Amino acid sequence: MSEHHDALETRSPDAREADLFARLPAVLAAALKTPAYAERLAGIDPAAITDRNSLSTLPILRKADLPALQKTALPFGGFVSAPLGSFGRLFTSPGPIFEPEGTGSDPWGAARGLYAAGFRAGDVVLNTFGYHLTPGGFIMDSAARALGCAVIPAGPGNTEQQMEVISAYRPACYAGTPDFLKILIEAAEVRGVDISCLKRAVVSGATFPPSLQAWVKEHGIDAYQLYATADVGVIAYETSARAGMVLNENLIVEIVRPGTGDPVAEGEVGEIVITNLDPHHPQIRLAVGDLTAVMPGASPCGRSNIRIKGWMGRADQTAKVKGMFVRPEQVAEIAKRHAEIAKLRLVVGRANEVDTMTLKAEIYAEPAGLIDAVSSTLQQVTKLKGAVEILPLGALPNDGKVIADERPVG
Repeated sequence: MSEHHDALETRSPDAREADLFARLPAVLAAALKTPAYAERLAGIDPAAITDRNSLSTLPILRKADLPALQKTALPFGGFVSAPLGSFGRLFTSPGPIFEPEGTGSDPWGAARGLYAAGFRAGDVVLNTFGYHLTPGGFIMDSAARALGCAVIPAGPGNTEQQMEVISAYRPACYAGTPDFLKILIEAAEVRGVDISCLKRAVVSGATFPPSLQAWVKEHGIDAYQLYATADVGVIAYETSARAGMVLNENLIVEIVRPGTGDPVAEGEVGEIVITNLDPHHPQIRLAVGDLTAVMPGASPCGRSNIRIKGWMGRADQTAKVKGMFVRPEQVAEIAKRHAEIAKLRLVVGRANEVDTMTLKAEIYAEPAGLIDAVSSTLQQVTKLKGAVEILPLGALPNDGKVIADERPVG
């Protein structure tokens, strides 16, 4: 049996890139038929967007803005032109954000992530993601059934009944949060229930620290992480190599500097931006609000797609200083006004019961008067005064932070 779900996973990076960008113009043309994208992308020629450089010129659509945008034109804010009845299911997630599901057998692209975790045809899967209004349960359910698995639609909670169905159906696989997997294992130990049938797991929706990974492994379960969102589906997945997470096929993934649409250098932490290739539900440069970084080289498992480090925090770093909101977009604007600046971080602190700001700037060169000029720009852009500290290249941590709020809590 193949170690890989299909041949797409092992094609050359050049072939993948060529395929993705050959398909992109048709998706952009479909997006332009929707009212919202027609306005956002007015004047672009889809045929001219054929590589990452040209894609990076298109505007970012922030997931955080979707609730307000959708409220102006329910349910999808004008970003979907297909009739509601053309979709398989219709969901809502906290925000609220309304999301449609496609009609294919694996509409969220999760099957290859489950396959990488060892799920195979004939397996029985205990799916503890929720099935009520949000898509999590159906993301895993459809993927497992596309692989030929039988699914127990358990949903979260109700530990006593979970013990009953595990005893009756003896599932080999688990899908759910890592926290709930721990709860089930502990509940089984307390009740004396044999759940040794569980051998493999995919976990998502919460952090899975090394200590918990080791604890789960000690209990005989080989667990793999999926990185997924309710609007896109599975973006990346862990493999047997245990060396980062491999990006899913059929997505164009960019890592950009928070507050901008500008791609960062390989290895630098930035915000994840997704362009899918589904003309039925196009998503063009959707910034999902999570931080990660690209890892160098290919995965030892043989999959040739780009690897990322997984979830590394949130990109929304807005801070309220002296009653005024300061946003990553404003820090990016300061950098644009001074060619000498390579990288910025605005540090928010507290001294003598007053909020303080220090703009730390990595620079290429320091002409006379640079500190005064940057200080003036900082005040113009944020309407607040702050100090400016000049640093050499490489001095700031590579953690994706544009605004660091270091004020004491409590």
